[in-house]
Amino acid sequence: MNRLSGAASPYLLQHRDNPVEWWEWSPEAFAEARRSNRPVLLSIGYAACHWCHVMAHESFENAATAAVMNELFVNIKVDREERPDIDHVYMSALHSLGEQGGWPLTMFLTPDGDAFWGGTYFPPEPRHGRPSFTAVLRQLSAIFQREPERIASNAAAIREALQRAETVTFAAIGEPDLDHLAAQIASAFDPVDGGLKGAPKFPNAGLVELLWRAGTRQPASEAALQAGVLTLDRMARGGIHDHLGGGFARYAVDGRWLVPHFEKMLYDNAQLLSLYALEAKRSGSGLARDAAAGIVTWLKREMLLPEGAFAASLDADSEGVEGKFYVWSLAEITALLGPDDAALFARHYDVTAHGNWEETNILNRLDTPDPDAETASRLAAMRERLLAVRALRIPPARDDKILADWNGLMIAALARASGLLGQPHWLDLARSAYRFVAESMADGDGLAHSYRLGRLIRPGFALDHAAMIDAALALHDLTLEQHYLEDARRWSRHLDRHYRDADTGLLGMTRPESGELPVLPRPTHDDAVPNALGVHAANLLRLAAKTGALADREQAQALMKAALQAAARAPMAHGSVLNAYDLARNGVEIVLAGPERAAFHAAARSLPYTTTILIDCPDDEALPPDHPASAMLRQAGRGAAFICFEGRCLPPVTDPNRLPEAIADGR
Repeated sequence: MNRLSGAASPYLLQHRDNPVEWWEWSPEAFAEARRSNRPVLLSIGYAACHWCHVMAHESFENAATAAVMNELFVNIKVDREERPDIDHVYMSALHSLGEQGGWPLTMFLTPDGDAFWGGTYFPPEPRHGRPSFTAVLRQLSAIFQREPERIASNAAAIREALQRAETVTFAAIGEPDLDHLAAQIASAFDPVDGGLKGAPKFPNAGLVELLWRAGTRQPASEAALQAGVLTLDRMARGGIHDHLGGGFARYAVDGRWLVPHFEKMLYDNAQLLSLYALEAKRSGSGLARDAAAGIVTWLKREMLLPEGAFAASLDADSEGVEGKFYVWSLAEITALLGPDDAALFARHYDVTAHGNWEETNILNRLDTPDPDAETASRLAAMRERLLAVRALRIPPARDDKILADWNGLMIAALARASGLLGQPHWLDLARSAYRFVAESMADGDGLAHSYRLGRLIRPGFALDHAAMIDAALALHDLTLEQHYLEDARRWSRHLDRHYRDADTGLLGMTRPESGELPVLPRPTHDDAVPNALGVHAANLLRLAAKTGALADREQAQALMKAALQAAARAPMAHGSVLNAYDLARNGVEIVLAGPERAAFHAAARSLPYTTTILIDCPDDEALPPDHPASAMLRQAGRGAAFICFEGRCLPPVTDPNRLPEAIADGR
């Protein structure tokens, strides 16, 4: 075993038996590089990454390749999910070289941590115009030893590029036109299969939400709604959706959602759960409702840990083969279901003798008929039989670390989907996971980032706090329990104190005092997960409305101003910020007043959370005097709801069933 045998990360533990003398990221590793005058080889990946496994099998498990690595480099292995800050900085360094990013990320650093060259996957032998990994190693080591000035020049150029990328310039900007932006984004979406045009196709949940919001505003943008709903529909029908076990893979490698990259990530499914629940509530779509329910079924069956929180991911591979766990042959299905049922199932799930992918079949409904009620019932029974047999296969590995940010995203999604679709047991799942993260991952007034087997990785990142604040606010909306609101306020103060840059108002990914990296990572754009800036801008708007505290309101305004500056540069990369702005411009406060307000609460929590903020007001003293509903509270009687828009409130709604109608009329 190498030094990774004591790691907490399942990804690092996958490499503990490599002949490579791996180090974890640490000051000691860089000290060794300085002592031995060797460059650092930094390899970043994650447990569910297919090409990470390929490079590991081809190179890191190969004794001859490992010997070259050990002789010429100090080798550091990093789990990008455990240390997203390291991944962000060095992925940005790779981008500055004009290279497309991806994992595994392979970067070469000076002993002081400055990148001087890099790439992603390197083959063991020259292939497709790419040099062999060992040839790259020998060449870079030779340049490092013989041409130090060249290394220093490259490192300085990359560092300068990183610093430029993290430098924020402010200019006078107008308020964004959300309808115009939605129209632009809708035009970039595939009119046949949804999602951004081309391949590969990612869910891009933040942009789909932006389109959905635009399409459900008054007046609605039909083109935006069509683009967003089409995307959700095609994903739910595609092979990216696990039609037997529920849940969605990370992305599709093709342009029509058929062939997934089979890994399943908690964060994707959290964001998609929210969107499918919203669409099921809006349209009554059975496809959307089933997709949402399938995510939760998968979550309980495969991702729920004994602690009550959720694991990070499932691998793409099983038995060393990508997707083997999920695909079927027609012969297998016929043997299990019999010829008549198999023929029916094959017709509805695109199963053929020669398959739709590498001589096997990925179940999908992209071009198959929608079943009638009787056929749907028969197909459901067949799916259960196939799922039971699939469960006997060797499953993909599970990365069972608990990440505060990804759990926060899922907790918020479960709570809101519970209210939208009337699923109280989903709320129970959310509460249980929240309890574990809030209690067992506490780090002073803040949160740790990762937990596994009693070990914490801390301090947490900005998104850990922003996502868990959002989770607390979602749970407060669903339960009106005060301790959730208190947690949200405490974590918000912590985030402001330790992560917000006083000059720009932006959130740093890490605390400024960490000092481990060449630059302080301060991204504003969304990646596969929403950016902390966008998430927390919405948090502060909700907190300001719920608490009425002047400090919360001022902080919400300051962060939104900074967020919009960031979004103005690249709107399509800032879906979460623009969605927060939509809440600021189109949000509706629903004041639940009176001792018998439970029926109004039940009605309000089933409304789309995208533009509703619930304010609990059990008595006349609960609202600040300057709130526009404060002077009207006596009209509430035993129970009522006040609908408030931008500083004005409508007369009390005394029938809970009239809440949606009253909101629409008030606009």
